[in-house]
Amino acid sequence: MGWSGAATVEDAEIADIFKHLAARDNLRMRAVSLSHEEIDGFYQGFSNGIIWPLFHDILKNCNFNPTYWPIYCRVNRKFAEVLARETTPNDFLWVHDYHLMLLGQELSRLQLPNRRGFFLHIPFPSLDFFRKLPWRRQIIDGLLDFDLIAFQTDRDRHNFLQCAEALAERFTVATDGPQVTHVRFLKRTAAGANAWRTIQIATLPISIDYSKMAADAASARVQHRMTQLRADLQERQMILGVDRLDYTKGILHRLRALRLTLERHPELRGKIILVQHLVPSRESIGDYAQLRRDVEQLVSEINGQFRTPDWVPVQYLYHSLSREDLLAYYRTANIALITPLKDGMNLVAKEYCAAQIDEDGVLILSELAGAAAELQVGALLVNPHDIECTAERIYQALVMPRDERLERMQRLRRTIRNHDVFQWAEAFLTAAAAPQAPVSKGAQMDSTQVTTAL
Repeated sequence: MGWSGAATVEDAEIADIFKHLAARDNLRMRAVSLSHEEIDGFYQGFSNGIIWPLFHDILKNCNFNPTYWPIYCRVNRKFAEVLARETTPNDFLWVHDYHLMLLGQELSRLQLPNRRGFFLHIPFPSLDFFRKLPWRRQIIDGLLDFDLIAFQTDRDRHNFLQCAEALAERFTVATDGPQVTHVRFLKRTAAGANAWRTIQIATLPISIDYSKMAADAASARVQHRMTQLRADLQERQMILGVDRLDYTKGILHRLRALRLTLERHPELRGKIILVQHLVPSRESIGDYAQLRRDVEQLVSEINGQFRTPDWVPVQYLYHSLSREDLLAYYRTANIALITPLKDGMNLVAKEYCAAQIDEDGVLILSELAGAAAELQVGALLVNPHDIECTAERIYQALVMPRDERLERMQRLRRTIRNHDVFQWAEAFLTAAAAPQAPVSKGAQMDSTQVTTAL
């Protein structure tokens, strides 16, 4: 269940689309309609104008407009009302991401007895940053109405625990394990009384469908496209960037590091090319439009500084990629350069490794990406703010002996294969079914019925 992505789309039109998708994937699907006002206040305003930059530690991009908050509450209430109509008491409700942090609380107000879990795909900020949010107590209180709250990394779990301890009433850690923490606190019930409540806080990093990614990368169509790309390179090494247009992705830092690499190692000029794919995103938000202009200006400066009649150091493409083309670029690239300033996970890093069926590529990854916790086994880690270090890692990757490249990529692919998206979903549902978090009277979890709110 989720927002359709459009404003007030006719229910019949959405129903036809969902009927086709549901039949293909054996799902039951339901759209929640949003008005233009709700899109502006809930999605672009509170979710992406406040929570997104704040949770990524970019305070200057936050617009703490007080009109956004009641609309955010209203949309969470709307989701809860649809869920109340669409589910049975035995369904487990799996809620995803920062747009719906109040949904557990709204479900409690409707007295739905269902077990419910929440997964945050983005980082959770430290207490110092979270305190900047005017509605910090309401957000913590809303999240604590879930039976399980899961995060991408231990860093995010610990940040949340610190914030909850500071803001929730009589919040204490009952047991603290390597992956799951049980906490106890006082919570006001729907009837207005205070009651003790125990829930789970877990670290459960998301992943990808490794087997399908690897199999698709080996297809004849991808192989043919890869052959074309390699011919176009004329034996140059490809450095690949694939990102949504977003100020958290460190795209400008990456470009500056490439420029420094070419300045310090002139022997590389004419022998490498950075192919930067930038996928359009949130173009109606001013910060994103400005970022695009800044990126295009810097690309122009670098190409103007180094280009020759037969070589341009940066190939910049502002577009959406087909899966086939994306896999071909993954397989062709000698280096994937992934440098977010902060990221919940960054699945591009995992996709690149899964598609590297020849196991000859090098992953350069920001240590501030959630994926770094798992992929440090083979990636070259960088601080994206350290332009000199990133430049040296680019050079190190370009001259790395083949045996080392193979060994590093084999370790990366083994890690991702052993912790794929199915293992992640199984771990979440197993944790959610654990008996430590009490359930409202009469509710039981049927693991075959899971309703997901997006």
